[in-house]
Amino acid sequence: MTILQLKYVIAIAEECSMRKAADRLYVSQPSLSNTVRDLETELGIQIFERVHNGVVTTSAGASFIAYARSAVEQFEIIEKKYSDRGKDKPTFSVSMQHYTFAVNAFIETVKQFDCEEFQYSIRETQTGEVIEDVKNMKSEIGVIALSDFNKNTFKKIFADTSLEFKELFTRNSFVYLRKDHPLAKKKELSLDELVDYPCMVFDQGDYNSFYYREEALATYDYKKAICTNERATSIELMLGLNGYAVGAAMLGESLNVSDITAVKLKEQELLTFGYIIRKGSKLSDMGKIFVKKLKAVK
Repeated sequence: MTILQLKYVIAIAEECSMRKAADRLYVSQPSLSNTVRDLETELGIQIFERVHNGVVTTSAGASFIAYARSAVEQFEIIEKKYSDRGKDKPTFSVSMQHYTFAVNAFIETVKQFDCEEFQYSIRETQTGEVIEDVKNMKSEIGVIALSDFNKNTFKKIFADTSLEFKELFTRNSFVYLRKDHPLAKKKELSLDELVDYPCMVFDQGDYNSFYYREEALATYDYKKAICTNERATSIELMLGLNGYAVGAAMLGESLNVSDITAVKLKEQELLTFGYIIRKGSKLSDMGKIFVKKLKAVK
């Protein structure tokens, strides 16, 4: 069975005529009939039945042609993508923890490399997935933050997975709160003062370890905690439940962060932001610009 045979029977089914299908396919009618006969013999079914004004599809033939259409469609997709490698769409992919500044850097990079066609990808995901994406070349760059608590652990993980961590900048720990939160007016807050409010932490899925937490003070035992997997949900929960999150006071200008404020946290832990790449790899032109945008964060 060949793709050409599948295309032939699809054309016959659409034309309901061997002659019309032969004209459409630019082949002789006897050649077309022989091709169909060979295919029917191979499959052990009758695809078409002759009638006085052409052919009709049998029940078995109709089922086969449905599969044939799907196979031909998939073949044409692959053929279109790989028949002319010189016309491939530009590609670029980034994975990151949940940071607005990295999303903004991606936006500015795409603006600079905008073109008629492209295939860019950004994954805001769990810490372990960021590492796996870069290790397995699903993403060229991964953006993560290390804390004083997990820095040494991740240095070993990076070494074992042939990755390099490039430091960008460091930030102190802050508390994110809704602007009209009862504690929002304070200049500094301790976790003890926040004990009765729910804390938002990002779910790390299969990598459910303190070391993979992207927030500072990963080992702190919160009385009330809600795990989420995206920033938008986390912010909505903070607004709706008078909750809070621990971060680095880099809110950006997206989502509904205009309703959120940052207050210095008394229990300080330094967060080191950076990006990971495969060891020894050279950044693409787009990757270089993305890193430049990351470094420009104030």
